[in-house]
Amino acid sequence: MARVFVSSVIGAPAPRVWDRVRDFNALPKWHPRIRDSRIEDALPADKVGCIRNFHLQNGDNLREQLLGLSDYDMFCTYAILESPMPLEDYIATLRLTPITEGDRTFIEWTAEFSCDPGDEADLVQGIGTNVFQGGFDALKRHFGG
Repeated sequence: MARVFVSSVIGAPAPRVWDRVRDFNALPKWHPRIRDSRIEDALPADKVGCIRNFHLQNGDNLREQLLGLSDYDMFCTYAILESPMPLEDYIATLRLTPITEGDRTFIEWTAEFSCDPGDEADLVQGIGTNVFQGGFDALKRHFGG
């Protein structure tokens, strides 16, 4: 099982950052690699079980299902249902934790998945850098840090 873990600190209070990332359909509003997104079957974007269908800037299409969402604990967990990446059983969690010193946010994004051992290093690097850290960098720019 491959594992990706990326963390960062955002220079804004956790509730403000959570307001920006909470909406399961809002990736295009905060992540630069996402072109568009829609929730299938017109379900609410915070309904566990809903599926987001989105395109990357390069045109690749992915479908992901929301598995868990907590406003109290500020996390969302989701699974990839369809992806051009050569992986299976992908489960990821985006979690925010308040940092009381300076009213900042500790943000972490983790994923586990199965893949061919020959693809693992490239997938872990690509997901960690392009998806996870790329999202964090965009959030830092948005919140001025």
